[in-house]
Amino acid sequence: MTKNAILYLTLLCATLALTSCASKEKYLYYQNIEEAINSKTSSKLFETKLVPDDLLMIIVSAEDAESAAPFNLFSTMTADPKNPARNGQMTQQLYLVDSQGNIEFPIVGTLHVGGLNKTQAIALIKNEINKYLKNPIVNLRIMNFKITVQGEVNRPGVHSIVSERLTLPEALTLSGDLSTYGSRNNIMIIREQDGKRTFDRVDLTKADFINSPYYFLKQNDIVYVEPNKTKINSSVVGPNLTVGLSALSLLVTIIALSVK
Repeated sequence: MTKNAILYLTLLCATLALTSCASKEKYLYYQNIEEAINSKTSSKLFETKLVPDDLLMIIVSAEDAESAAPFNLFSTMTADPKNPARNGQMTQQLYLVDSQGNIEFPIVGTLHVGGLNKTQAIALIKNEINKYLKNPIVNLRIMNFKITVQGEVNRPGVHSIVSERLTLPEALTLSGDLSTYGSRNNIMIIREQDGKRTFDRVDLTKADFINSPYYFLKQNDIVYVEPNKTKINSSVVGPNLTVGLSALSLLVTIIALSVK
């Protein structure tokens, strides 16, 4: 075997060792989407349920604004040197859902809203206010709906949500989508439910995840995108790559000298 042939063979082996072909099945989202959409288990209409530590803004209105006033709590903003224009302004007070799922509502008293969705909570409040006020209008909004996205995404962080209805793909989009090194078939979602922490894993490459309980996220969910094998392997290869290339260069030099 000639010196050039040995050199080319060595370089070819090194190239093959450092590169590999990626399968598109590992990266494409929503594979077999038609089957998932037509499935009998297709997702039903989702509504967020109220849980302890939720902060609620509840506004009551009626034709007679004065009669509705006692059902709305306001507080006066204290002095703020950074924003003096807001000093003395009235702000709507928020209602904290306690550990038992209750809120303390003016005039009415204690209301158990934990476990109710937004529509059910509004109906409950309306029913109680009806005893004191004719044809009340109740607006309710969760003010601290947030989710956390960590791991192999382009912009990890905590996201505050205004709509109170967020899907897993939307949360990942808010974080700039998965990086090249994100494992698309093994995304962990950590959730606190009924006082217990639970977790499950979602495979984005299989479209049937849209029918899972984790397609719609709940307040305070944590989404963790694990690194794929390429990233894990690179953590080992990276520090040793220079040493490996130096050793390979030395090997090629030795082989070249030995065939002279």
